[in-house]
Amino acid sequence: MGFPQAESGLAALACAAVLGVLPLVAHAQAQGGSRAIYCCDVGGQPVCGDILPAACYGRAYREMSPSGVLRRTVAAPLTPEEIAERAAVERERRAAEADRARQQRLDQALLETYRSLEDLDARRDRELRELDRSIRVLRGRESELIERQQALISEATHTDNSEVAASLEADIGVLDSEIAAQSSIIAAKLRERGAVVERFQEHRRRYQELTAGGRAEAAGAAPERR
Repeated sequence: MGFPQAESGLAALACAAVLGVLPLVAHAQAQGGSRAIYCCDVGGQPVCGDILPAACYGRAYREMSPSGVLRRTVAAPLTPEEIAERAAVERERRAAEADRARQQRLDQALLETYRSLEDLDARRDRELRELDRSIRVLRGRESELIERQQALISEATHTDNSEVAASLEADIGVLDSEIAAQSSIIAAKLRERGAVVERFQEHRRRYQELTAGGRAEAAGAAPERR
């Protein structure tokens, strides 16, 4: 109907009169009506000009048309602290987006790797069987080394030949090193086995989360049995 715009224009002119910018409005209209008026508040008082007054530098200001209609409001420049805070927020947002994208890729790979929970369990069991077999072989080798060392220790204890005893002591020292190395390999395999268990536990938990909705929908769509 046009009334709201008229009322808005009158209100803007009234405000301009209060702020003391009507002379500037008249000047801008005399110059062709296309120039703007810039105002900011300094110490609670408006400061205006047909170019941005020096007092408005670094402050929020308003741009008005020659008829007194507010065209736009320009916010004050950010302080160094505000700039730093905005940068920190942006970094956190980007990091969160990167985490979400990474999780989506992992989830997609998980769904493509396993056809079902049964398939996941079968792969876990296969990996664990292979590791257990390797650990049994390593422990068997360790037991052989220990038995051989104990035999040498017994032989060295019962010999009266110093040269033989010295040779046996050297062999016992070599076996010490071999047994320590074997124990270290076994410990590494046991850690690997624990990591496999944890990895499949996490895969199973996440796989159940990702497929729970699909299973629920399938259950809801299944025909009722009589």
